[in-house]
Amino acid sequence: MPSAVRALRGATTVDADEPDQITARTVELLEAMFERNGVSHDDLISIWFTATADLVSTFPATAARSIGLGDVPLLCAREIPVVGSMPRCIRVLAHLATERSRSELHHVYLEGATTLRDDLPG
Repeated sequence: MPSAVRALRGATTVDADEPDQITARTVELLEAMFERNGVSHDDLISIWFTATADLVSTFPATAARSIGLGDVPLLCAREIPVVGSMPRCIRVLAHLATERSRSELHHVYLEGATTLRDDLPG
């Protein structure tokens, strides 16, 4: 199969709105997403992050830059504040070039976010 643009999803939560925790959990999530799917730095096209309204102490993109992703286009946005939605949640949408089919990609949900998408294969 020739290389195609695919999107890889992930999410995590933090216990508190603290820069160190947001950075650590974002790095943990990104590393798990890339390791689980065999994604290398050069495969990355761009990464979008969203954070819930209760996370304001730092940008998740700052965490990505701390692990060498400063040359990858990164964007942060606010998650829609739906009543009853998961608090203190960071979501990731990574666009990548890969030879894997959609069904071969493994989306990663950590911490409290493991319940967000229990419909996806592990």
